Amino acid sequence: MKVVAIIGSIRKESLNKKLAEYIKSRYINKFDLEILSLNEIPMYNQDIENEPPQEVVDFKAQVKAADAVLWVTPEYNGTVPGVLVNAIDWLSRVDKVMIGKPSIVMGASMGNLGTVKAQMHLRDILFAGGVASPVLIGNEVYVGAAHTKFDSEGNLTDEGTVKFLDTVIDNFTTWMKNFQ
Repeated sequence: MKVVAIIGSIRKESLNKKLAEYIKSRYINKFDLEILSLNEIPMYNQDIENEPPQEVVDFKAQVKAADAVLWVTPEYNGTVPGVLVNAIDWLSRVDKVMIGKPSIVMGASMGNLGTVKAQMHLRDILFAGGVASPVLIGNEVYVGAAHTKFDSEGNLTDEGTVKFLDTVIDNFTTWMKNFQ
């Protein structure tokens, strides 16, 4: 199974990027995870949506080729970061590559709530008409106090979080069998 990870932070030391990288290494035998970069995606502009820049063409092709999308979002001002919304805007226009593509949502933050508000908003966005992505519900991953749960090599060290993530990933791979 081919999964792409779209991370709502472009910061080098992003906790959400660390979470995605940990998932990529820990669950390598369950699925192939490609972490996509949003650094070069320009702001969505309807004037160029029919002839977008090559970075957008490539990004949309990677998402289209995947079996599912792992969304890993921080929380900025109680909601989804602009860079993530911008990526979704591109994905939801013209060829609408997200329609019917399964998604799983998670996030990490230094706060105790672990991106709860951002994930609720992201799920709403993923249900919008131009996106229409089925989302695995009941397996929410909110990694709070994440700055205390990764070691210097990027390994998730909190046993409870790792066990919970193992369960969620098992549920995700089982759920994905319905889409293949």
